[in-house]
Amino acid sequence: MAEAISDRHVVAVLRPFVRATGPLLDALREADPMGLRARASADTELAKVEPGLREKLLNGLSSVRVPGTAAWAGMDAAQRTDWWVNRVGRFTALLTAIPGLGGALADRLPVQDALGAASQGLLLCAIAGEHGVTELGDRVRLLAWVLFDRTIDPVIAAGKHAEHDASAEDAETAELTEELDQASKKHGKLTLKACARTLWRLGRSLLAITDELEKRPRGRFYHRAIGMLPVVGMAGDYFGERSGLKRVAKRADKWLTARTGT
Repeated sequence: MAEAISDRHVVAVLRPFVRATGPLLDALREADPMGLRARASADTELAKVEPGLREKLLNGLSSVRVPGTAAWAGMDAAQRTDWWVNRVGRFTALLTAIPGLGGALADRLPVQDALGAASQGLLLCAIAGEHGVTELGDRVRLLAWVLFDRTIDPVIAAGKHAEHDASAEDAETAELTEELDQASKKHGKLTLKACARTLWRLGRSLLAITDELEKRPRGRFYHRAIGMLPVVGMAGDYFGERSGLKRVAKRADKWLTARTGT
C-alpha cells in the first residue's frame, strides 16, 4: 500500500503552482486580442470619424465584458467568476480534453488528470483574486480544499514551518513560468503557445501528488462513459471538464463564503 501523502507535501507542490498562476492570469487579464481596451480609451484610427458615430463605437467597445473595460469594472465577483468559467474555461477544457482522442487508453494515464487539475487550479486562483483573496497561503488552502478535500493548517500553507525550502520553491516557480518569460521577451505579450505550454508545466508539477488528482471535481458519469471511446472521447472529456469547472466554482464559493462569513 502506498504511503499517504502528507499535507506538507501537498503544500510543497501547491505553493509554486499558485505562484506560477499569477503571471499567467495577469497575462490573460491584460490580453487585448481585438484592441478593445486601447480603442475604448483613445483610438487614433477613429479620430477622423464623425464625433457622434465615434462616441457610439467607443461606447460599444467599452461595453464588451473583458478585463480592463468599463463593463468589466461594473461587474461583481460572481459575474467575473462566470466569465473565467465560461471564457477561459473553454480554452483550458479543450487543452485538457485532447488526450481524450486516445479513449480508454488515455484515461488510464495521469496526463488528463494532471491537466484537468491544473486548469481547475488556475480557475480557482482567478476566482480567489476576484474575491480579494491574495495571500499565497489562503490560495493554497482553497486549492487543497476544493480539489483534494483537504483542510490545511494555515501555518503550513503559509510556509512557516521548519521543513519549508524557500530556495527550492523559487526554483520550481521560475521553471513553471519559463515559457511566459520567454514569450514576453520575444513577443512582448502572452502567446497561445506559451499559455498552453505553461498549463502543461503546471499540470506536470501536480504529478508529484498523482494520487490526490483522482479526488478533483469531475463531470457526470455519462461524460466519463463517452470519454472511454476512441476519437469521440475528446468530446466527452471536453464537456466533462467544463462540468468539472462549474463544480469547482461552486465549491470555491462555499469555501470563500465560510471564510468571509458573508
